[in-house]
Amino acid sequence: MGDTVGDASGDAAAAHVPVMLDRIVELLSPALERPGAVFVDGTLGLGGHSEAMLTAHPGLRLVGVDRDTTALDRSRRRLAPFAGRVDFAHAEYDDIPRVLDDLGITEVQGVLLDLGVSSPQLDEAERGFAYSYDAPLDMRMDRTQELTAADVVNTYSAAELARILRDYGEERFAARIAHTIVRERIRHRIDSTRLLADLVRESIPAATRRTGGNPAKRTFQALRIEVNAELAILERTLPAAIGRLAVGGRIAVLSYHSLEDRLTKRALAALATDTTPPDLPVPLPDAQPELRLLTRGAEQPSADESEGNPRAASARLRAAERVRAARGRVGRRTHP
Repeated sequence: MGDTVGDASGDAAAAHVPVMLDRIVELLSPALERPGAVFVDGTLGLGGHSEAMLTAHPGLRLVGVDRDTTALDRSRRRLAPFAGRVDFAHAEYDDIPRVLDDLGITEVQGVLLDLGVSSPQLDEAERGFAYSYDAPLDMRMDRTQELTAADVVNTYSAAELARILRDYGEERFAARIAHTIVRERIRHRIDSTRLLADLVRESIPAATRRTGGNPAKRTFQALRIEVNAELAILERTLPAAIGRLAVGGRIAVLSYHSLEDRLTKRALAALATDTTPPDLPVPLPDAQPELRLLTRGAEQPSADESEGNPRAASARLRAAERVRAARGRVGRRTHP
């Protein structure tokens, strides 16, 4: 989600300013200065973070991964001046180990995951991510996949819909919204963002609708997470990506809601903890932390950045450095 609002077409990608750019460059650069360093941008988007890294480190090799083919096309144009140092891959970010294996890369010095939905996806009405436009109810980040938000809304049971809205959207009126959706779809298929937003609005008590912004926000977030399997993919990605970090390598993760941040916090903290049993008098070598946390808690954008780019306001940044080799390469895949 790192690129700000603006004209999302073609060459205008360069006009987009990535979220917390300076801080991310600062956190990752110490690991990327060594000759032959490899940096993986697992959510390449419009390539803004990667462009900054390639500019700052002339010897850096980039592996840019994205599930969105439109984003890959735009980042190819943006990063054309660095063409000899960049490899692009159309893949989910939990597929980073396979992408690296295909390129013959065993370990990397930096990884960035900028999660969530990107500005072009929000700004292009036909993608169906935004409740502010009337558009087909789509929400696919990877438009080569089959499942759409319309499929979820029109085929999932009321109980399944309520669970998704509650678990992924933290929506306290999940059951009421699910009931309204199921009642309405008996009459006709729900296939537009405007219709869905209207159904959510009518499901929520009037007093609640007057506070907290657009009442459809949580429902749209929940459906987007379900359609794109965002949390399941992130849960697989974090150990896989960390497992390919060289000693001294660094990872940074930008989250945009509490569910993503919670998964990131747990994954980093688990590997940054001494797991020696408390009753032992000396630390066990194999129980020593593999990671050192580089951020105290989750860092947030400055007030100035949030004011200039409202979409950055919810961002939370966590970063860590590998300080000890893993006993086994987590996430490494072998191929015949």
